[in-house]
Amino acid sequence: MARFDRIAAVLFDKDGTLFDFHATWGAWTAQLIETLSEGEAKLAARLAAAMGYDLDARRFDPASPVIAGTPGEVAAVLRPHLPDIAGAALVARMNALATAVPQVPAVPLAPLLDGLRRQRLRLGVATNDAEAPARAHLEAAGVIGAFDFVAGYDSGFGAKPDPGMLLAFAETQGVSPEEVVMVGDSRHDLVAGRAAGMATVAVLTGPAGYPDLAPLADAVLPNIGGLSELLADAPNRRASRHRPTSPRSTASGRQG
Repeated sequence: MARFDRIAAVLFDKDGTLFDFHATWGAWTAQLIETLSEGEAKLAARLAAAMGYDLDARRFDPASPVIAGTPGEVAAVLRPHLPDIAGAALVARMNALATAVPQVPAVPLAPLLDGLRRQRLRLGVATNDAEAPARAHLEAAGVIGAFDFVAGYDSGFGAKPDPGMLLAFAETQGVSPEEVVMVGDSRHDLVAGRAAGMATVAVLTGPAGYPDLAPLADAVLPNIGGLSELLADAPNRRASRHRPTSPRSTASGRQG
């Protein structure tokens, strides 16, 4: 088990971690397939198969590229079936639809995040979604102000499972990677956390199950609601942190 008593910052994945994956992205996937297929049933079936999505059951295959892939990676599996749509245009349409998709929180987010901030923890989000939709989702949930950092695959730090976003979070917050816990619902999240030298916590609010996640996690929780208790005993946590100086900032003045 990791020494969680030294944790000074928490970095969250977004989809499947802060927000319930199936409830949120099932609706987005079904709507995307309907939009792109324009009512052609055979094309809709091919698009669904490429995305690893069962249209009847409204469930994802565990190997679906939607689960942990970037919009570009999802577009790449769709392009062979949509020869008349350029890759950049397809990604733009996907991101526009993603910005508007209703998000279903995995737990009530505001009280959880407020509690973690009262524990003097710096908070961030690292997602393989694009940054603009990620910010829109957090804003719609009323919690964007709780985060000191928000990065997507297009923010300039790379995408998970590479650790670039994670290391950028640690650097901008003035903490060492060993003082950060990466919290996520996929192996991409946990592999990235291990590569960055961070503690890792898996949650079971995404498509991956315990057997897939446990070997890469220092702890496995049913959902992020258990984080406060897990991180409560932190005698070595510094009382204050310097404000980050990165030029990336949100409207609230926090880094992203």
